Amino acid sequence: MSTFLYRLGKSAYSKPWYFLMAWIVILGVVGTLLGINGIQSSSEMKIEGTESQKVLDMLAEELPAAAGGQASVAFTAPDGERLDTPERVALIMKAINDVYNMDYIINPMELAAQAAAAGQAGAAGQADAAAQGAALDPTAAADPSNAADPSAAAADQAAAAGQTAAAGQAAPYGPLMANGVPVPGVMLSADGNIALFQFQFTVQQTSLPASVPDNVIKAVTEVEQAGSGITAIPSDSLKSTPSIGSTEAIGVAVAAVVLFITLGSIVAAGLPLITALLGVAISVGGAFALSSVIQMNDITPILAVMIGLAVGIDYSLFIVNRQRRLILDEKLSAREAASRAVGTAGSAVFFAGLTVIIALCGMLVIGIGFLSTMALVAAVSVLVTVLLALTLLPALLGLVGERICTTKARNKSAAAGNKARHGFSHRWANATVKYRWIIIVLVVLVLGTAAIPVTKMELGIPSGASANLDTPARQSYDVISKGFGEGFNGPLLLVAEPKNKSDKISMESLGKLIQELQMHDNVTLVTPMGVNETGDIAIISLIPKTGPTDTETRDLVHDLRDPDSSFASASNVKLGVTGFTAINIDMSSKLSEAFPVYIGIIVILSLIILLLVFRSIIVPIKATVGFILSVLATFGLTTAVYQWGWLHSLFGFDTGGPLLSFMPILVTGILYGLAMDYQVFLVSSMREAYVHGRHGNESVVHGYDLASRVVLAAGIIMVSVFAGFIFAPDAMIKQIGFALAFGILIDAFIIRMTLVPAVMSVFGDKAWWLPKWLDRLLPNLDVEGDKLIAKLHAVDSQSNGKK
Repeated sequence: MSTFLYRLGKSAYSKPWYFLMAWIVILGVVGTLLGINGIQSSSEMKIEGTESQKVLDMLAEELPAAAGGQASVAFTAPDGERLDTPERVALIMKAINDVYNMDYIINPMELAAQAAAAGQAGAAGQADAAAQGAALDPTAAADPSNAADPSAAAADQAAAAGQTAAAGQAAPYGPLMANGVPVPGVMLSADGNIALFQFQFTVQQTSLPASVPDNVIKAVTEVEQAGSGITAIPSDSLKSTPSIGSTEAIGVAVAAVVLFITLGSIVAAGLPLITALLGVAISVGGAFALSSVIQMNDITPILAVMIGLAVGIDYSLFIVNRQRRLILDEKLSAREAASRAVGTAGSAVFFAGLTVIIALCGMLVIGIGFLSTMALVAAVSVLVTVLLALTLLPALLGLVGERICTTKARNKSAAAGNKARHGFSHRWANATVKYRWIIIVLVVLVLGTAAIPVTKMELGIPSGASANLDTPARQSYDVISKGFGEGFNGPLLLVAEPKNKSDKISMESLGKLIQELQMHDNVTLVTPMGVNETGDIAIISLIPKTGPTDTETRDLVHDLRDPDSSFASASNVKLGVTGFTAINIDMSSKLSEAFPVYIGIIVILSLIILLLVFRSIIVPIKATVGFILSVLATFGLTTAVYQWGWLHSLFGFDTGGPLLSFMPILVTGILYGLAMDYQVFLVSSMREAYVHGRHGNESVVHGYDLASRVVLAAGIIMVSVFAGFIFAPDAMIKQIGFALAFGILIDAFIIRMTLVPAVMSVFGDKAWWLPKWLDRLLPNLDVEGDKLIAKLHAVDSQSNGKK
């Protein structure tokens, strides 16, 4: 591999324009495809096979309109004032009519008018149910004659039963009235200060054109006319696509400064930035270009940007730094130094990138669609970055030529000669070796303490409850909670079916079911939404008392699904639960179950890959244990900050909440790959020192001294790039950026640069022990290019002998 890369690097250096034009053509193709296919992304995070998804799929087939997503808008008046004045009601009515007249939105007034025109007896009851903000029986919309079906009457009688059951529990709200008639879909708080407009789409929000939520927001904000005093606050379900903001530019700027300090010139520092940015453009642009045929989550391209920038800068840094060292220390020409750098450091880059790709692709084993797409796009981003570092970077070095090292740097190196240069890294390595047991105990204690909050980690999807106070999502959540209760922010959709397929849902059984549900301690309101034409499916809306991410709501969902529950037994039905809240609960549960499996996959991969790379038993075990310790500490800190709210003002958010459900798996895969980068570059230098005759602590200190400078720079760059995303507007991006930044901070600086030399010193030469039978079985990957160097030295010796 190293010999092949050496030749590739020499070819790219000698013929730079061929390689440069090839990558420009690739970028042009990606741009063309992007222009033709456009950009399509979705907020959907669906997991097939969960209980809520099964119910949703069944509704999409049997009652398509009932499977549509729901949204809401809160209207508020100034403190002490009411919304039900004639002027304000007129404005609200106009906004609501504008929304109902849009495509993809169910209009209960149209359905009621159709039923009335047909003269059906059940139309009034159905229209009233719709007017309370629930979806009408979808079959009634398709065929008005269904409204006369006894099943429709069952829904009416069940609603009455539910109201009777709720008697004595005076609700702090009622319908907004206009000329004595309820305004369809709008409720008014008891003090008249807050109105809640709830409506339903014909499809899930993830399938809506981007213009629909924007048009809804534009229509409802029309009520904010001068002097009206009304404020319209859209719910979190109408939010726009997550954005990364502008703070990530700060991370890139910090990376540029670190590159300049490490490499000593603007020209050398600019090359890693160019390759990284081009890699992001090609990989993310390519993903968007294929988004019309591959469903892609909104977070997927942002993740690819994170990974692409971080590894793109680091991988190029390793190669450029190696070339400069060869020029300054061994007095090689820029051409020969670049070729050898690609053959040696490039070989390590190849295996480091391969490790990241394998770790990301390991997520495919879990079998979660949207997570697999994220992993594949991120893996492709890493692959493109590696290819750029091995082909475009040496081509750019060919264009730069000898200017890669300034005259000042060359003179300084020549003046220093062969004098031993014992800087900070040398002193640090000696200290870690000398005080190895103290360092080992301290690192384990500190990171073990940081990991304690992991035991209380709760997973979910961040909601309006944890959004910043100045965001519409949070304001909507707080206003709805104040006027109607937290549960109205996360209604549940129930589907009742007879336990015996031959049975029908009678009005008595549905009414009894409504009564039983209403008596649950954590239920605020139960509303029947209709029964299908054949009478074997009933749709019910249930509002919990607690919020969407509360533990009590999760327990309620489990109670409702229990086949032996009093609800199901009394009415002889089986209940399915879906809706945005139930979907998030199921997703978090599924991902929590998958996380230990993925950790097991990572541990096995780690042991195998590191065994091949380092040809040692001790090193893979040490590296894997260190990684597990750093990951647990990372999630402990993330839990303390983003769930418990510690130091929240420092990190730019107001309220803690559950951690993003897929964040642990995603971050674990990425951190593993990046941690192994540092392991390869640092420990391979120690192995090189050992192979070349240094033993014990001397090999540890010498290897550390050689690699620590570039590993330190790489760690700072990655932390800076990821930290730039901590202050992004979206809560999900914040959490991922924080976990990656602090994960790299812990693994690179505490585990690799502090704990690793201490542990290596404890084992000494035994760290490189490998049974002879295993030594014969394992292939020699020659990660650091020792065979290449030996071959080149032999060629040089022959050339000198001939002279």
